[in-house]
Amino acid sequence: MPRWEADAQGRLERAALELFETQGFERTTVAQIAGAAGLKERSFYRYFPDKREVLFAGNQLEAHLVAQVEAADPELTPFEALLSALGSADEVFPREFLLRRTAVIAASPALAERDLIKLADIADALARALERRGVEPGEARFVIDVAIVISRRATSRWLTDPDAPLSELVTQAAAELRTAVAPSAPTVRREEEQRPPAST
Repeated sequence: MPRWEADAQGRLERAALELFETQGFERTTVAQIAGAAGLKERSFYRYFPDKREVLFAGNQLEAHLVAQVEAADPELTPFEALLSALGSADEVFPREFLLRRTAVIAASPALAERDLIKLADIADALARALERRGVEPGEARFVIDVAIVISRRATSRWLTDPDAPLSELVTQAAAELRTAVAPSAPTVRREEEQRPPAST
C-alpha cells in the first residue's frame, strides 16, 4: 500500500489531491481537506503548515535524497552519488500520485512557485550533503544543477512509461548528456578526415 494511504497524513494528502483535481487548488480550503480525510481542521496543521505543502510530502523527499547521498559508496564520484539518489525518488512519490500531483501543480501558479522553492531547498540540502563528503562548494552546486536537469528529463519519461524504472531512466538520461557534450573520438576523427587538405 502506498505511503500516502496508510495514516492520517496520508489521508490528508489523498483528500487534498482529490479536491484539488475536482474543484481547483484555489477553491479548496483546509477545512474541506480535513473533513474529506475524516479529521478536524486543527489536525491538518499537525502535519502541514498550509494547504500547498500537502502536495510536497513535507520534507520527506529532501530527507530521503540527503540520506541517500550520505550513505552512497565513498568510491562514487559526487555526480554518481547524486544520480543514484535522484533515481530513488520514486520511493517517496508513488508514480500514480506524482502523475496527478504534476497536473494539479501545472494548473496553479501558486503551486508552481512553491514547486520551484522546494526544488531550491532540496538543492541547498544536497549541496551541504556533498560538502560533508569533501566536495568544494562551487563544484557541489555545479554538479547538483546538472544532476537535477538529468533527473527532470528522466522523471518526465518515467511518468509516461510505467514499465521503465526511474533509476534506469536517470542512467539513460545521463548517458545521453555525455554523448551530447562529448562525442566519441572516432566521430571527431572522421570529421577531420573529411576536411579538404590545407593549401600550401
